[in-house]
Amino acid sequence: MTRKLLLSLAVTLTLPLFATACVAADKAAAPVLKKAEWPFAATEAGTFNEPWAMSFLPDGSLLVSEKAGTLQHVDLKTGKRAAISGVPKVAYAGQGGFGDVLPHPGFAKNQLVYVSYAEAGEGDTRGAAVGRARLVLAADGSGALQDFKVIWRQTPKVEGGGHYGHRLAFGPDGKLWITSSERQKFDPAQDMGGNLGKIVRLNDDGSVPADNPFASQGGVAAQVWSLGHRNALGIAFDARGKLWVHEMGPAGGDELNLIERGANYGYPIVSNGNHYDGRDIPDHSTRPEFAAPKVTWTPVISPAGFIIYTGTQFPQWKGSGFIGGLSSKSLVRVAFDGDNAREAERFDMGERIREVEQGPDGAIWLLEDGKNGRLLKLTPKG
Repeated sequence: MTRKLLLSLAVTLTLPLFATACVAADKAAAPVLKKAEWPFAATEAGTFNEPWAMSFLPDGSLLVSEKAGTLQHVDLKTGKRAAISGVPKVAYAGQGGFGDVLPHPGFAKNQLVYVSYAEAGEGDTRGAAVGRARLVLAADGSGALQDFKVIWRQTPKVEGGGHYGHRLAFGPDGKLWITSSERQKFDPAQDMGGNLGKIVRLNDDGSVPADNPFASQGGVAAQVWSLGHRNALGIAFDARGKLWVHEMGPAGGDELNLIERGANYGYPIVSNGNHYDGRDIPDHSTRPEFAAPKVTWTPVISPAGFIIYTGTQFPQWKGSGFIGGLSSKSLVRVAFDGDNAREAERFDMGERIREVEQGPDGAIWLLEDGKNGRLLKLTPKG
């Protein structure tokens, strides 16, 4: 055998091994930090009954949604809280109930807030809905949602109690963004005749922007920004204005996706997980026409809640993403490098984390899941 042929064989054999080593390095497990190793202190600021979401108002007070259908207003300086009246009736069953709460970017002037919730339909059907109202607060912290109006609904309503999504965000473009999950029905995520399994982009009054990627199709399709999503429970914009969304995978394959205009993310045709009954779902790598996730998790973290940190209390984390983990009972930090991302570290919180939010002073706030879920404020140790 000639030296040239030997060299060729060596290169041929070495390249796959090198590629495998690189993949293994890229997927090396991030450190899991126990309580004694946390770089932050966690201070309890109250408990709630199945809290689902929270948002800060300009005065530093907090709105907290509880899944059974209550909206709480909390004065964090005094600890005093009051229920807000005028909340719509919610379909409280399974994963359904009261969902997100989000002030309008111009809340200080217009008092508008947006809420999402599971809504009953005909027969035994349900679907997510988003409503807008004016939040009128009294001096004692109590208040009411007035002039409530539904501005968006999942179409079609279906049976079952899972995968509503209905996370809300305002983008740098001033548009309202909604995660609409596929309600555990699989195929609707690819069906442009409905808005299940989609990321939706609307004007703040619920009308459809003329520059949406499928606007020319009209109807429900005009709402859609991207499709092929499963159960999207976290949505955040980075400093560049790029949109990131995480979603729960099936058995394996939780995802963090960089959302691109008009892109198809492949579910249920592809996934890095499998069906719960063990049936295989082809991986994203088998179908390059579908947008692939930037991070996947197997075993899953069960992601819920999401921020991209912009504060000053944790300067070392500016630009990092923070994801609550339900089954993983964790807070997951994600590091970004342009259009790429990786899990950087994981904090073992010992409880299911439902929601993550950044406070006005740069502290990180968490809501634990379930009955007597604690509200926690994370601040630097020392």
